[in-house]
Amino acid sequence: MKWFVNEDSIVREIWGKADTILFIFAGASAEFALNKSVDWLYFTGKLPADPLGRLFSTVAYARQIVFSEYDDAMQAIHQIAAIHQGVERSRHARIPDSAYRDVLFMLIDYSIRSFELLERRLTPAEKQEAFAVFHAVGDGMGIAGLPANLRDFERMRAAHLQENLLKSEFTVDLYKQYRKHLGWFRYHLLRQVQMRLVPEHVNALLGLGNAWLVNVLLPFYKFTGVLGVGVLMRNALLPENYKTQVVELDVAAH
Repeated sequence: MKWFVNEDSIVREIWGKADTILFIFAGASAEFALNKSVDWLYFTGKLPADPLGRLFSTVAYARQIVFSEYDDAMQAIHQIAAIHQGVERSRHARIPDSAYRDVLFMLIDYSIRSFELLERRLTPAEKQEAFAVFHAVGDGMGIAGLPANLRDFERMRAAHLQENLLKSEFTVDLYKQYRKHLGWFRYHLLRQVQMRLVPEHVNALLGLGNAWLVNVLLPFYKFTGVLGVGVLMRNALLPENYKTQVVELDVAAH
């Protein structure tokens, strides 16, 4: 049996824990709101109507691909490309190549950042592996202008952060939707995680500030994980609509 991602890959370890995936979601939800092409997600109406579901589906698709057999993963990748092409036809315009790259770059970067925040530093070889997996996803989707290697990715990622992000009316509206759908407490917890996780430029554009609360709570949360009660605490904080989906992210990996 040929897997899309080798069974011993660090990428499976990263995407095999719901906690890490939730942090990836938190980082992506911040950067999505700033992307200059976010109007494409508003065009379908799905993002403002259900911002958590829309963003979670992106992360869930990525996770499905990571744990799929090669042919199934390629089928899912082609399906994602076909969905986007359908949106393009509806709007009679093309989604910019940079927008596709931005999403791919987020998955790579926040995979690394989230794992390192929750677990340990990755080796250069492990970072290369994370890059290679999502490069293969982008290649399967036919995304143009992908970086050839990890060093090129890091250079392009830095450039994209400077060139493709903007605080706009979409940003303000999307954060209002986050608060509406999460409630006050979960919304502010999300912002605290974002403060600790996102690149400095993203933090500055959003005006997030210093993540003092997460800095205090994170060591405690890791300790409760060792004791086996961290999962119970996490599940208690989740919105009811997504609790089952998140729990399954842990179960499906084993």
